[in-house]
Amino acid sequence: MTHRDDLRVDKALQGASFPRTRQEVLDYARERDAGEETLEAMRSLPEGTYGNAAEVVAAVPQEPEGARPGGTER
Repeated sequence: MTHRDDLRVDKALQGASFPRTRQEVLDYARERDAGEETLEAMRSLPEGTYGNAAEVVAAVPQEPEGARPGGTER
């Protein structure tokens, strides 16, 4: 996850009530029309139950900015 992914995931989960399971988090983001990059980052979430959006953001694996095709080096 990049810094931009952090912001996207956090935005996708605005207004969500917690706790939520991984699947419920993904479903909520889809319902809010999260972009494909956001959903791609969120698909790597480990199974489990998350107590708040910050836990979700922290659980998405990190990748360096620019590691994706089309990404930018920082």
